[in-house]
Amino acid sequence: MTTANSARPVAAVTGASSGIGAAVARALAAAGFHVVLGARRVDRCSAIAREIDGTAVRLDVTDPASVSAFVAAVPECRLLVNNAGGAKGLEPVAEADEDDWRWMWEANVMGTLRVTKGLLPALIASGDGHIITVTSIAALEPYDNGAGYTGAKHAQAMLHRTLRGELLGRPVRLTEIAPGMVETEFSLVRFAGDAEKAGDVYRGLTPLTAEDVAETIVFAATRPAHVNIDQIVLKPRDQASAMRAHRREG
Repeated sequence: MTTANSARPVAAVTGASSGIGAAVARALAAAGFHVVLGARRVDRCSAIAREIDGTAVRLDVTDPASVSAFVAAVPECRLLVNNAGGAKGLEPVAEADEDDWRWMWEANVMGTLRVTKGLLPALIASGDGHIITVTSIAALEPYDNGAGYTGAKHAQAMLHRTLRGELLGRPVRLTEIAPGMVETEFSLVRFAGDAEKAGDVYRGLTPLTAEDVAETIVFAATRPAHVNIDQIVLKPRDQASAMRAHRREG
């Protein structure tokens, strides 16, 4: 069960054990929210929760039973940050690994659907709900060898953007955050723990940090209730698109 102080609005953050999710949890707590952190690595969430006076609940967005238990632990919710997801592999379509594609669809699309559907009644009941979904520039454009991830992110974005119309007239705002390169565990997961490959993704440029994205999310979440920021795209200065970036030698 959550132990939220009623004086603080409740924010649920998925994928909160590291990277963007952990940074968002800390930033929202500093902005006055009681944060419920959800992730599979609940030990990491618990450490952050102790630090920010939040609540940690185990959450695997690919498991419907886990999502149901998480939703039951969040009876009141004002803000949902759909951050859980990720990529696996970087192969062309001709060499696609179907298991990787299934995981990406489950983690990014079905996971977002399950958590959003589960918490939507509480968000509406709050009278001032807000759903922030972290997609990617991969939800805006394709790139070579990335069809599994870009396909999942496009679908996740369509889910989120469709809700903008379906919830019109309800007290719920919707904001899509679409980051470019952010240096987190993202590439390490994509390349199955290969640190050298993961490091090459950011070689020669200055990527965004998890804190950069978190600050952007807090900005959107703290606008007046009548202000809906539909979409924010943020990229490093060194990156123009998914396939075009400036890399410095040495």
